[in-house]
Amino acid sequence: MSADASEPRLVLVFSGKRKSGKDYVTDRIQERLVLYSGFPWSFSSRLGADVCCIVRLSGPLKEQYAQDHGLDLDQLLGPGPYKEHYRADMIRWGEDRRCQDPGFFCRLATKGALQPVWVVSDARRQSDLQWFQREFPGQTRSVRVTSSDETRRQRGWSFTTGVDDAESECGLDNGVEFDWIITNDVDAPSLEEQLQPILKLAKESADQSSVS
Repeated sequence: MSADASEPRLVLVFSGKRKSGKDYVTDRIQERLVLYSGFPWSFSSRLGADVCCIVRLSGPLKEQYAQDHGLDLDQLLGPGPYKEHYRADMIRWGEDRRCQDPGFFCRLATKGALQPVWVVSDARRQSDLQWFQREFPGQTRSVRVTSSDETRRQRGWSFTTGVDDAESECGLDNGVEFDWIITNDVDAPSLEEQLQPILKLAKESADQSSVS
């Protein structure tokens, strides 16, 4: 663990295919924790951001890739065609860095994280999940976000060779027993209903932090 990071009470590691809605689901969790009023402190004096942080593993990857290749970081972080143009090469570059040091991007992403609840929004490989399980064995829980291919297509996804068949998309398809699986489709149970046990655990973890 980075010397600049505190020990979290709970680490929720999310994974899922492109356009499955990982960011949407993790943002909802953070919003619900901000709105939660049952903590023993007042949110008028303690911001919700102090309770839960979203850890994006792709952030430091894109930052380092942009720096090494002289690219526009803001556009790489956005959802537009600029990122898609460089995605395949960025994936290959990231794999090379991980081969040298599997925990490289995880350490960068969690540097300075002080909140009791960490929501990792974009784990993509076995090494990502294994790093958190190794560093925080008692706190880490895994969550898979799934959507049908048809739903993903409606959100703008189309199969891209070298991306959708790469480890960055398929690395967690097999060999993982997830603690929760969230189905993010129109005809699925509501997200509110599916997220309740996760939110309950997150609130309990934050409560424990407030009295420790």
